[in-house]
Amino acid sequence: MKNGVESILILPDIRSAINVGAIFRTADAVGISKIYLTGWTPRPTDKFGRIQKDIAKSALGAETWIPWGYKEKVAPLINSLKKDGYQIIAIEQDKKAIDYRKIKIANKVAIIMGPEVLGLDKKVLDKCDVIAEIPMHGKKESLNVSVACGIALFGILRPN
Repeated sequence: MKNGVESILILPDIRSAINVGAIFRTADAVGISKIYLTGWTPRPTDKFGRIQKDIAKSALGAETWIPWGYKEKVAPLINSLKKDGYQIIAIEQDKKAIDYRKIKIANKVAIIMGPEVLGLDKKVLDKCDVIAEIPMHGKKESLNVSVACGIALFGILRPN
């Protein structure tokens, strides 16, 4: 818990183990309490307990001390977190999205980072309390997911 805020990060269907490792490292820097990996997102260890080397390389150990869990589907996880009083914030480009810098957070927050290329499914977005986006000013319409995660987490959680 950082600054009185219980914060969870949800990573559904992130393809790159290197990005997952980088996100673990950033999550440590901002004080994320737990990371949930869902769908086909690579996990720090496989089903046999073997270390996922690409995650370990980019996480630099953060994957060993940040609690994490795996859920097959993201929707039931969101439902459960909402019942537990978490504000659900999706980071995604959407016509309903607001600037991430204008987000007012609750005492318990779960932030969902959308997968690259296709983004978060509309059914997932409909379950979220807030959709936040990072304004883009160049020709590219998006950022690498680990970069976007760093910007969003530091901007929304505002750790000291």
